[in-house]
Amino acid sequence: MRKKTFKELLRQDIRNVFLNLDEFGESHLVNGKKMQIIIDDNELTEREKRMQSHMDGIYRKQTLVYVSAMDFGPLPGVGKPVLIDHTTFIVTDSLNEGGMYSLHLEANRS
Repeated sequence: MRKKTFKELLRQDIRNVFLNLDEFGESHLVNGKKMQIIIDDNELTEREKRMQSHMDGIYRKQTLVYVSAMDFGPLPGVGKPVLIDHTTFIVTDSLNEGGMYSLHLEANRS
């Protein structure tokens, strides 16, 4: 039996550990497709980015989402829309972290 490479093990862990619904993952509708993702508002809170005043009564809600690259498709660029559970967010930063995307997203809220 052939030993799995580190990259193969990492891809397996993305689904079986990080995005596992019994561990960290949550099921959400992303761009019209049901996916297991992690929404990490705590990370942005620690970075003091959770809410920024934009103008009177309107705030820019920021969030950080982790999603499998295989599930999501091509890495979205800055300025691209991402629809999560019927709310449209705009990508402010995106990284491919070994087969898992981290997407910094923001949406205007009132």
